[in-house]
Amino acid sequence: MWLDRFSTGAATPSGALTPSRPYSPAPRRSSHLAPTQRAGLGLSATRSSSSLDLSANTSTSSLALPQKPANGSALRFEQKPPPDVPDPVQVLREILGQTKDEPDASTRTRQEGALGSTIDFGGLSLQEFVNSGPSVQPTSAEHTTVVSAKENRQKYKDFHASIAECDEVLKTVETYLTNFKAELGQVSAEIENLQARSVQLNAMLDNRRNVEKLLGPAVEDVSLSPYTVKAIADGPIDETFLRALNEVEARAAVVEAKEQKSEQVKALQDMKPLLDDLKAKAIERIRDYIVAQIKALRSPNINAQVIQQQTFLRYKDLYAFLARNHAVLAEEIGQAYVNTMRWYYSSHFTRYQQALASLQLHTFDQYDLLGSEPAPSRRNVLGASKSAPPQHDAFRLGRREDVLKSKNDSALPAYLVEESKSAHYLEIPFRNFNQALIDNVSAEYSVLTELFSTSTFQQISRRVSEIFEPTFTMGHNLTKQLVEDTNDCLGILLCVRLNQHFAFQLQRRKVPVADSYINYTNILLWPRFQKVMDLHLESLKKVPTATNRGAAAAFSLVGGGSDASRSSVAPHAITQRFGVFLQGILMLSAEAGDDEPVSNSLGRLRSEFETLMGKLAKGAGDASKRARFLYNNYSLVLTIISDTKGKLADEQKEHFGSLVRDMKGR
Repeated sequence: MWLDRFSTGAATPSGALTPSRPYSPAPRRSSHLAPTQRAGLGLSATRSSSSLDLSANTSTSSLALPQKPANGSALRFEQKPPPDVPDPVQVLREILGQTKDEPDASTRTRQEGALGSTIDFGGLSLQEFVNSGPSVQPTSAEHTTVVSAKENRQKYKDFHASIAECDEVLKTVETYLTNFKAELGQVSAEIENLQARSVQLNAMLDNRRNVEKLLGPAVEDVSLSPYTVKAIADGPIDETFLRALNEVEARAAVVEAKEQKSEQVKALQDMKPLLDDLKAKAIERIRDYIVAQIKALRSPNINAQVIQQQTFLRYKDLYAFLARNHAVLAEEIGQAYVNTMRWYYSSHFTRYQQALASLQLHTFDQYDLLGSEPAPSRRNVLGASKSAPPQHDAFRLGRREDVLKSKNDSALPAYLVEESKSAHYLEIPFRNFNQALIDNVSAEYSVLTELFSTSTFQQISRRVSEIFEPTFTMGHNLTKQLVEDTNDCLGILLCVRLNQHFAFQLQRRKVPVADSYINYTNILLWPRFQKVMDLHLESLKKVPTATNRGAAAAFSLVGGGSDASRSSVAPHAITQRFGVFLQGILMLSAEAGDDEPVSNSLGRLRSEFETLMGKLAKGAGDASKRARFLYNNYSLVLTIISDTKGKLADEQKEHFGSLVRDMKGR
C-alpha cells in the first residue's frame, strides 16, 4: 500500500509537466518562499482516526491517496546526484524488506484478499471479529494471520512516523538552502558593487594624484607650516630652528620670483607679510644668540675652541642667514667676534710668552767665537747668579737637531714650561711659541672660513690677520729678543729651519694668512746669522800668530812635550772648532737651496780659516813641516765633515779633499 506512493500510486497530476531532473523528496516552494501543504510521504492530520482493515474486505485495492504535486527544489541550478548514490526508492524497499522480485501493491492486495477469503469470520466484520471475546475460538491459521496483521500495522505506524520526521528535516534543509541561495545572491551582488566601487575609487585616486602633481608644488610654495612659525618664534636654537630658517628662505625666494613675474595670486599677498615678520623675528633671535656666545668667549679660563666647535660651527647657517638678510648687522657682529678673538689670543699668548721668558737659556757671547779664547769663569745662563748651569759646547750641534726631527708637532703647555728648571738653547722657546701660534692661526682660519662662508677670500684673510696682528707682533719681538744679543750661530740657523718648517705646514694646511709673519721672521733671522758669521770671521782675523815655535805650539791640541817639532805640526785647536762648527752648519743645510746666504758665509769663513792656517804654518819650521801641519789640519776638517750630506757638504768635502791631496803631494 505504501509502495504505491513511490512507484505507480504517486503519479503526477494530469496536465503537469514531468520534471527532467531527478526526483527530490523536498517540497516545492512558492515564489514567496512559503511552505505548501504536501501529500507526499507524510500522513494527514486525520490519519489517526482511520485504521487499516486487515480482514477480508470487499475491496482489494489500496486507499486512494491525494495527488502529490510535482516535487522539486526552487533552486535555479541543481546538480544531479553522483552515480554512486543509491536510488532512494530502492533504499525504502530494502527497509520494508521487499526486493525487486516481490509483487507490486495490487498483486499483494489480491493475495491478501484471497487469504482473507479462507478465514471464517462467522458473519462478523473484521473489526467485530477482532473485538470479539474469547468465546470465538479462531483456528491456529486465523490466529497467526491476526497477529501478523497487528505486527505489520505497528511497523507501518512506526515507519510513517519516521517518514514524517524525515519530511520535516527535509523541509528545514530546503528552507536553509533556499535562504543560503538568497544570501549568496545578495553577497554576489554586494561583491559586484564593491568591485564597481573599487574601480571608481581607483579612478578617483589616479585623478587625485594627477591633480596633486600639478597643484602640489604650487600649493607648497604658497603655504607655511605652523610648526615652522612656532619654531622660529618660540623654539630653541637647534637643528629644527635651522630647518625652519631654510623653509622660510625658500618660501621667500618663491614669493619674490613670482612677484617679479607679476603673478597676482591672493595667497602670495597674504603670505608675504608673514614671511617678513618671521625674518625679522629670526634676525632678532640670531643676533641675541651670537652676541651671547661672543660674550662667553670673554669668560675667564674659557676654551674658545669648545664654543667655536659646539656653537659657531655647528650653527654656522645662522650667520649665513643673517648676512643674506641683514648685511649691516652681520658685519657688526663679525667685527665684534674679531675684536673678541683678538683680545683672546693676545691675552693667552702674552701669558705663554711670559712662561717662555722664565726658561733658563745658555748664553753665547764674545768668548764663544771661533778665534776667541775661552774665559776661565763666567756665567753661562741668564738669571742664574747662584749656580751655573751645565757647560755647553758652543760649536757642536749634537742633539740640538732633534728639534727638527721630532714628530711631535704640539707645543709645550705653559705649566710645563714654568716648571722646567733645566737650561735650554734659544731654539726651544722659539719653536714652542711659533708652533702654538701656527696651530692657532690654522684653527682660527678654518673656523672663519666656515663661519663667514658668505664672505670673500680677501675678507676672511683680512679678519684673520686683524685677529692675530698683536700676536704676530709679539712673536717678532720674541724672536728679536732671542737672537739680537746672542752669538749662537747654530741656534739662529736652527730657528731658520724651524721657520721654514712652519711655512711648509701652513702651505700644506692651505693657510696663507701667516705668510707675512713667516717672511718677517726670516728677515729677522738671516741678517743676524750673517752678522754672527762675520763675528766668527773677525775673530779668526784676530788670532795671534807668533813666528817662534812656542807660539805655534801654544794653540796646538798637544799641550806640551819636549819634542817641539812634533808639537808644531799637530792640528790647531781652532781647526777642531772650525771642523765641528762647519759640520753643524752642513748638517742643517743638507736640503738648502742656492738662494740661501749660508754658502757665501761659509765661503768667506773658509777662506779666512785657510789664511789663518797659512799664517800658523809659518811658525812650524821648514817647508815639509809646514806642509805636514797644513795636511794635518785639513785632514782633520775633512774627517769631521765626512758624514755630512747635501750639495753644500759635497762642495766643502771636495774642496778640503783637494787641499789634503795637495799637501800630501808636497
